Amino acid sequence: MKLPFEPVIFGIHINIHLILEYLAFFLAFRYYVYLQKQNLDTIPKINKLSIILGAMIGAFLGSRIFAILENPFMPTNFSSLISFLNSKTIMGGLFGGLLGVEIAKKIIGEKQSSGDLFVFPIILGIFIGRIGCFLSGTNEFTYGKETSFFLGMNLGDGIPRHPIALYELIFLFFLFIFLQKQKTKKLKAGLLFQYFMIAYFTFRLCIEFLKPNVFFICGLSTIQLLCLLCLLYYHKTILILFKNAR
Repeated sequence: MKLPFEPVIFGIHINIHLILEYLAFFLAFRYYVYLQKQNLDTIPKINKLSIILGAMIGAFLGSRIFAILENPFMPTNFSSLISFLNSKTIMGGLFGGLLGVEIAKKIIGEKQSSGDLFVFPIILGIFIGRIGCFLSGTNEFTYGKETSFFLGMNLGDGIPRHPIALYELIFLFFLFIFLQKQKTKKLKAGLLFQYFMIAYFTFRLCIEFLKPNVFFICGLSTIQLLCLLCLLYYHKTILILFKNAR
């Protein structure tokens, strides 16, 4: 299959990445609703809605802000302005969503943890979205640097590159299995979500070294700095994990 994958149906070019992105949102939300029905908790329904709203607003703002900071530029025409406004990154969305939830819970006075139910729907959503990124090849900035590594692929520009999106799909598959096993241990509420955030942000911190980023601060990309910020946010849990490992 040639990348980027751009199918034509009835003479219309199909944006496969956009379709899979919307599908990711839809299936992730339906999965969340399903899990919510299977798990009884004592959080009032109105508070749940406030938490979801906080997550959505935080994710929307975070995904846009950090995407712009990842590769900052000033729009010079209408086309570049649209591109500027449509910039988004899942990393900013996750961290922004986390902050949105915490702020919403502070406002409504909800003290119970609500993150665990989001874990597997988020993984499903990212997984489907990354399939779209992979099929988009070099049309999406999820490709890697030029490489002679045996997994290097022609993603659309004739240059063997690290298929970053493919690496992430493999990682997410095993992370899903690992967290499902952790779930059976009846962890403290909220700990499963923390494990997910720590694992995913650590992975992205490392994988970013394989991307051809052009904007750096102290030798690190904006996404890597965001990863470090998130890991700092969960430093207490990380210290406990290291202590238990010892």
